[in-house]
Amino acid sequence: MTIPVELYSATEDHTISFRQFERGTSDRIRYKRINERTGKEVAFSDIVKGADVGGGEYVIIEPEELDQIAPGRSRTIDINSFVDVEDIDPIHFQKTYWLAPAKEEYGRSYSLLLQAMEKTNRAGIASFVMRGKEYLTAVRAGDGLLVLNTLLFPEDIRDPAKELKSLPEITSARGKELDMAVNLVESMSDEWRPEEYHDTYTEQVEKLIESKREGKEIVASEEPSEPTKVVDLFEALSRSVETRKKGRSSSQDLDDLSKADLDKLAKELDIKGRSKMNRDELAKAVADAQSTAAAS
Repeated sequence: MTIPVELYSATEDHTISFRQFERGTSDRIRYKRINERTGKEVAFSDIVKGADVGGGEYVIIEPEELDQIAPGRSRTIDINSFVDVEDIDPIHFQKTYWLAPAKEEYGRSYSLLLQAMEKTNRAGIASFVMRGKEYLTAVRAGDGLLVLNTLLFPEDIRDPAKELKSLPEITSARGKELDMAVNLVESMSDEWRPEEYHDTYTEQVEKLIESKREGKEIVASEEPSEPTKVVDLFEALSRSVETRKKGRSSSQDLDDLSKADLDKLAKELDIKGRSKMNRDELAKAVADAQSTAAAS
């Protein structure tokens, strides 16, 4: 079955980009391509690529030589096999695209494939070429449309045994430690709601830029609290579960807490909709939740 489709990028990078300037001036910093031996600038047309083959030796490759072996652009995405979606380790996933029928007349075939993949929970493994590069991909059912994920090849993934100083030694849990750990995980389990998570750092950078543009005074954020030093895992888990069950019975002066601190409390108390609350609403919700927990 052949289904002509169009490819649309499903994600974008919203990171704020900066230019470089010399401090105290409005002078931009520019980079030049300099020959490290002569110190002279080199024209872009005179630059070739060199592959490091070890021992300080390089094999020089001309741009035309790369063009000669570059694969042609794919006009089709040919599915080679179908695999269970859960069998694909998330470490392989790279970038996400949406697939849409190229024309309205292909909608029926597109819908049939989408429904079949939804019912079987399978992903079609395919390869195609885009911008002179070959991609391994997984085509799967999304929310009402087909989704294509580019995948990392096995050789792109590092071996943890070579990267870590030493692999962690997995030992059997002692006594009730595993039950306690499972209890903690289950007590903190929730539905996945991605809309509750935001890139708070980028938001702070945007506020910083706007404040400086308006000439406002910049107030430094509070220093993060020191991490708790855990000596006994079982004791820590017991304390966490107990706190989770009873809530925070100890009284706190919520007026002295920042919005970030209130948000942490709200998260621990499992207060729904906390991401949309302002500081006063958070304080009231936390106080109500603490009272309810103390009374139970």
